[in-house]
This record gives sequence, structure tokens and C-alpha cells, in this order.
Amino acid sequence: MSAINLASYPPVDSPSGEAFAVPSSEAAVGGVSWGAVWAGAAASAALSVILLLLGVGLGLSSISPWSDHSASSVATTAAVSAIAWVTLTQILASGVGGYMTGRLRGHWQRVHDHEIYFRDTAHGLVTWSVATLAVSLLMASGIGNVLGQASRTQAQQGLPVAASVQTGEARGDNNAVAYWSDALLRVDTAQGARQPVDAATDSVQHAEVNRVLAHALAANSLSESDSRFLIQLVSARTGLSAGAAQARVTEVYGQATQAMQANLAALEQARKTSAYGALWMFVALLAGAFVAAWAATYGGRQRDAAILTM
Repeated sequence: MSAINLASYPPVDSPSGEAFAVPSSEAAVGGVSWGAVWAGAAASAALSVILLLLGVGLGLSSISPWSDHSASSVATTAAVSAIAWVTLTQILASGVGGYMTGRLRGHWQRVHDHEIYFRDTAHGLVTWSVATLAVSLLMASGIGNVLGQASRTQAQQGLPVAASVQTGEARGDNNAVAYWSDALLRVDTAQGARQPVDAATDSVQHAEVNRVLAHALAANSLSESDSRFLIQLVSARTGLSAGAAQARVTEVYGQATQAMQANLAALEQARKTSAYGALWMFVALLAGAFVAAWAATYGGRQRDAAILTM
């Protein structure tokens, strides 16, 4: 093997201050080493997916509906754990991707060290951006399904009153107010006897009671005229006395109000959780971008300080 004449290569200063020669074949052809960026982004995205799946598995294995803890405490613990795990995932995956990009990028000859620092930082940020977009696209369908299911659940559990007021729905299984109308018109055989009513009349009366209750719950007040109507209808349908019918209307309306307040409280808690989750996700992504940029500069310095082997 013929000897290599290093004198023909342009000298380049390493970060350690020592000069070494770099073959002309390693001359950079541009400011961005896209091969290194794609390699680092692929590694970062793959590690992100692996860690996220691991986090989901660990989270589901640690939560059980049969535990002695309350639902709120379990939800709080799960939220904090998810935020911590996402942040850790961002730091690890971004660090690996940025470091690989810095080590694999091409060597820039006769470039000022400040420019090299800027380019390595930019390479780390570009790698983080590509990996983040790739992971977002891979998980878009799953996130969309989760958000869609959450919206449907909120519409069914948290907003039944508003839906009933706006649409004036008749009695149905999907109408949460229908339960309270059933409770009002339910016959207690120990206190009265149900009056015979045909199916058409029964449906009309239930629908009317639904609308009255929905309006009262939305307004947070049962008017005197509506209360009088419900008392008369309950008394006629169930055979209860006026006093017993009034007591039932008061009790059922109170229970319905409490249920609605609980639903609204759950919605408010879900809103706060979503807001806090979005803010912490911003912090996690920002941390990932910073780590990727730093790791790329660290890897770049190691790459430039590598000893040339023949």
C-alpha cells in the first residue's frame, strides 16, 4: 500500500487546538448534512415510539378500577406520570438523535468555530423537528380517535341538559334527562296505582316532562308554573296525593341538579387537565429541542476531534 501524503491535505484545527489533515474527499458540499439529519431523526422517532409504548404499557398496568384509591387521585397520578414520562421521552430521544446527527454530519473545512457551533445547533434543531413531525404523523390517527371518543363521551355525559334544551328531544336511551322523567312518573305500588295511559300519550307526556326538566336544569331554577304542572301530572299518572307528588318533584329535581353539577365539575376538571397537559407538552417539546441542539454540538465536537486513521 502506497503512503498517503498528508502534506497535500489542507490543515484543519480541531476543538482541542491540535491541527490535523483532512482528505479532500471529506470536503463539505453544503452547510446541511441531510444524510446525518435523516439518520438522527429516524433514530429519535423510533426511540420516541418505543418509549411512548413502554409508558402506555406501564401506565395501564399500574392503574386498576378495583384499586382502593379514588378516581380523582388515580387520574391525578396518571396525569403527572404521563407528563413526566413524555418529558423523559423527549429528552432521551432528542438527545440520541441530536448526538447521532452531530457525529455523522460531514466535516466542514476552513470554517470558523463559531460557524461550526451554529451549524451543529441548527442540525440538532432540524433533526428534532423532523423527528417530531414524523412521530406526530405516525400517531395522528390514534390521537384523533382518542380525541373523538373524548368529545363523544363529554357530549353524552357532560352536556345532556344543553342538548335537550336545544333539540327538544323526546324520550330515548341517549337522553340523560329521560331518567329523571321516568323517576317522576314511576309508580310506587305501595302509595298509588298507575292510571292506564296509551303508548302515544305516554310518549308525549315523557317528552314534555323531559323538556320541562331540561329547561329547569339549564336555567338552574324550576319555575312555579312548571313545578305546578309536574305536580299535577305526577299525581294524575301515579295516583299520589298532591303533597306526595310535590315531595317527589322536589326530590327528583334536587337529584337531577346535583347530577348536573357533578357533570359540570367533571367537565371543568377535564378542561383544566387538558390546559395543563398542553402547557406541559410545550415544556417537554421545548426541552427536547434544547437537548437535541446541545447533543448535536457535543457530537460535532467529538467528530471533529477524532484522530485521523490511515
